[in-house]
Amino acid sequence: MLVGLAAVTSLLTATPGLVAAVPPPPPNPSDSDLQQASAGVDSRLGQVGILISEVASADQQLSALDDEVAIKREGVNKALVDLQNARDAAAEAAGAVAGTLQALHDAGAQIHWAQTKFDEFAANTYRQGTGVASVASYLGSAGPADVLDRAQLLKLLATNKNSVLDGLQRARTAEANKNSTAREAQQSADAAADAAESQKAEAENAIVVARTALAEQAGKKAKIEADKAAAEAALTAARENVSGLQNQRQAFANWDTQRAAEQAAAAAAAAAAKQAAVEAAARVAANQAARDRAEALAEGQRSHTQVEDDPPSDTDYSGTDESGTEESGGGDSGAENSGTDDSGTDQSGTDQSGTDESGTEESAPTTAPTTTPKPKPTTPKPTKPKPAKPKPSVSGSGAIETVIDRGMSQLGITYAWGGGDENGPTLGIRDGGVADSYGDFNKVGFDCSGLMIYAFAGIGVSLPHYTGYQYTAGEQLPTSQMKRGDMIFYGPNASQHVALYLGNGEMLEAPQSGSIVKVSPVRWDGMTPYVVRMVA
Repeated sequence: MLVGLAAVTSLLTATPGLVAAVPPPPPNPSDSDLQQASAGVDSRLGQVGILISEVASADQQLSALDDEVAIKREGVNKALVDLQNARDAAAEAAGAVAGTLQALHDAGAQIHWAQTKFDEFAANTYRQGTGVASVASYLGSAGPADVLDRAQLLKLLATNKNSVLDGLQRARTAEANKNSTAREAQQSADAAADAAESQKAEAENAIVVARTALAEQAGKKAKIEADKAAAEAALTAARENVSGLQNQRQAFANWDTQRAAEQAAAAAAAAAAKQAAVEAAARVAANQAARDRAEALAEGQRSHTQVEDDPPSDTDYSGTDESGTEESGGGDSGAENSGTDDSGTDQSGTDQSGTDESGTEESAPTTAPTTTPKPKPTTPKPTKPKPAKPKPSVSGSGAIETVIDRGMSQLGITYAWGGGDENGPTLGIRDGGVADSYGDFNKVGFDCSGLMIYAFAGIGVSLPHYTGYQYTAGEQLPTSQMKRGDMIFYGPNASQHVALYLGNGEMLEAPQSGSIVKVSPVRWDGMTPYVVRMVA
């Protein structure tokens, strides 16, 4: 059916994005404002220059302190090395002292032993004489080694007794001297270790002092840098103010040019949308076969909002459901509206939205049209069973374009929750909430699933009036394989919304209460993993 001029006008004026919002014109500053702003820039330039010099000076001081800390740190390393060397020397000297003490002790023991033997020999010699003493020394020996030692001693004593004792005494004196030298070396090493410890402590204290000075200097630098940053920010703001004031007059001209360009673009987009709707409506009006297929699908079907069984009376008030209650699941939820129909008013079956028998739409009424009761046939109309997977009676690219033409022909038609069937827009229903607040129950139009029913009816496809069921009506394919004519779904299990993919990143949809049928960019957020293809 053709879209009336009122619907096209509604499309152009109500669709967001077709008319871009132009910002208000910028102010036009005076010459005095410009002079004051320039003076502010000059004053801040001098302040920033001073602060830059102070930061440079602080940087130099910090660098010098860093060098000082580095030198003192290496001084600690030197003191530690000296300390370890002194400790090693002290340990070596202590070992030498211990060795000389042992040698001195051994020499003293030998001298004592020799002196004892000599005293015994002398005593025996005195008492017994030299001959007897010699025999006694052999008889009193413990073994051959003792005999040899004694013989040696007797020989030495006989040869040069005083010389032996003097040699032993000199050996003891030499060992005593070595012990004294070792003790002095140990004392020197201990003194060096103590000096190294002292140097280490002094170096560590120097590092603490240098680091404290470094921290203080760093704090001063940080404050100067903060002041510099504030001055630079003020300078930048002043420059921007001057630049803004100087350019605002030109900005006004730019704004006016932008406004004219955006208005021209909006007008071109509006003209293109109007032309697309008119051309699609013309093709739909000329496609009698599609209308026949849609009417055949609609014939005998019970309205999706009807809860009660067909009344047994002889009079059928077609177009009005007297049940007063909406069938659960009849409308869409999530991105659209959900709730319970309190009125039960339905315009399905024969299209009462201003469409004549030829399928040409007149301007959409804002209130429900009145209907005239007609005699009901004696035999009730049988309802047609709905196939689980409806197949189109036509296929191919021509069928896809028929679907898109029927959908595009409804551009600008009002959104009405629960509205729309195979023949076109119908009266909306109540949801007890959002839809009611927009008065959808008193509007003739489409909701999202109703728009899909109308679009696909032209190729002989009957769809249920619920997005979740439409999601399983055709072939499900990954969104990456989306093609023109596929249905796009949103929400868990496709429970929120459905739209028709047009290609080039655009889709046709009836978005929500308060809106209209329109073309929108494809929204990927919240999209289901699959699209549904009804036409191969």
